[in-house]
Amino acid sequence: MKDAKCRPIHLLLIEDNPADARITMEAIKEAGIAGEITLLRHGDEAEAFLHRRGQYAAAERPDLILLDLNLPGKGGREILAAIKQDPSLGSIPVIVLSTSQAEQDVRDSYAVHANCYLVKPLSYQRLLDLVLKIGDFWLGTVKLPPKEQL
Repeated sequence: MKDAKCRPIHLLLIEDNPADARITMEAIKEAGIAGEITLLRHGDEAEAFLHRRGQYAAAERPDLILLDLNLPGKGGREILAAIKQDPSLGSIPVIVLSTSQAEQDVRDSYAVHANCYLVKPLSYQRLLDLVLKIGDFWLGTVKLPPKEQL
């Protein structure tokens, strides 16, 4: 990813586990994904951010969202469904990044239009490899919606 030519992006990481958040952010930085990373740890906080309410009134719309399913407050499944049902947010790609390998979680996520479902690897090196693949595909291959259209 470090050599890929792409515009700087705003990545939103919604993850409540401090250790998972820390290593995911380290992997994103090591992968050379250019841009801003916003970390939110609570479902209700994510909802406020995405709808630019309260302290997030001036929040920049994210280009890509990495979403954990199990969050305090509004859960990841609810956040995903709300994003995909909202005409102003629905075009944002949402990658579910969960420790769950349960078929029901996968089915439920795709039923509310997750763009993909990835299982968090247990080792840092595998997480880095996964983040590199995310970067290569979502930021190097895919054309994201232009900011002015959002």
